[in-house]
Amino acid sequence: MDNYPIRQIFEHSYENYSAQGHFQSDVQRKASRAILNCKSGRLGVNLSQCTDCGHIEIHNNSCRSRNCPNCQAVQKEIWVDKRRAEVIDTPYFHVVFTLPHELNPLIFCNQKLLYSLLHRCCAETLLELSADKKWLGAAPGIIQVLHTWNQELDYHVHMHCIVSGGGLTRDKKIRKSSSKFFIPVAVLRDKFKGKYMAFLSSLYESGSLTFSPSCEKLRNSFHWKEWKNKLYEKDWCPYIKETFHGFGNAIEYLGRYAHRIAISNNRILSLTQDTVTFSARGRKPGDPKRQITLSHTEFIRRHLMHVLPSGFQKIRYYGFLSNRMKHKNLMVIFKLQNGQRFQQRFAGMNMAELLKAVWGFDICLCPKCGHPAMKQLGRCYVHPS
Repeated sequence: MDNYPIRQIFEHSYENYSAQGHFQSDVQRKASRAILNCKSGRLGVNLSQCTDCGHIEIHNNSCRSRNCPNCQAVQKEIWVDKRRAEVIDTPYFHVVFTLPHELNPLIFCNQKLLYSLLHRCCAETLLELSADKKWLGAAPGIIQVLHTWNQELDYHVHMHCIVSGGGLTRDKKIRKSSSKFFIPVAVLRDKFKGKYMAFLSSLYESGSLTFSPSCEKLRNSFHWKEWKNKLYEKDWCPYIKETFHGFGNAIEYLGRYAHRIAISNNRILSLTQDTVTFSARGRKPGDPKRQITLSHTEFIRRHLMHVLPSGFQKIRYYGFLSNRMKHKNLMVIFKLQNGQRFQQRFAGMNMAELLKAVWGFDICLCPKCGHPAMKQLGRCYVHPS
């Protein structure tokens, strides 16, 4: 098995998958091309030569697609480094909102609209309850990351939220919570469910929703009302996944979620001519890891389910981290807290410096003789087939 097993699966079976007539959006086709071409040489190469022994190194270019399993590590480190400079001196909490699976067919054919609705409802729920003096009485900082998969790569729509346990009051003072999450889960659940269902009903009544064959019967108002009533009966319980008393750890932790895609290369255990086996966490905490085996074409189908609509922002910021007021809010908070707790470490670094700082990998060092002066010869570009 090569270093890029997911690309290997696509190389072997994507053509067959397409020939089977599976519907693919333009953004899914673009993601597939990116995976096929990334680090293959088809996107060109960079050449460098040792000035001492003359050894020439060839580095295949990456695609930089957010859907590619090869291209997230550097982006993750840059993102985490920027967020470090925005951390304040309070506890942090990891809150997860999950939607009932009965919504899946409707969400899948209205992705941009209903993913955005999920972002909105999570943020409004947290902000409105936080503003109540009974719970916090301030606007916290919130980072939300949308995920659409579970460990088996099935469709499982949920939102990861990192919430600061303190924030700014209306009169620009700081209020902090204790080490326990400040909003009762039952209160969070009822507010979130009510919001999502109310907005969803409005979208239905305005004719904004699309209905695929899998949810066609919901066009009928009787079926819609019956389906909606069943959804109200479901348990929408959000949960508090982690609590961080070392506030710097919260951002490092969220970095694992922010640039994660449905599956990474290191989870692939083995490949055969027709199947792929990958690891999955146990179903419950403490359970041993499992092994999932799928055909290549089923693996590709599941992988492409999680390609987000073009231009969709899966990471969004709210509260004192909202883009419009973030800089001013942070300046106020840092002044009140007697200084900024963390600084960016990688600001201004080029790629060579970043690779050395994060992974200790020096691309200027000749791998053959160890001479520290690899000279860039330039790029060679070959148009991908």
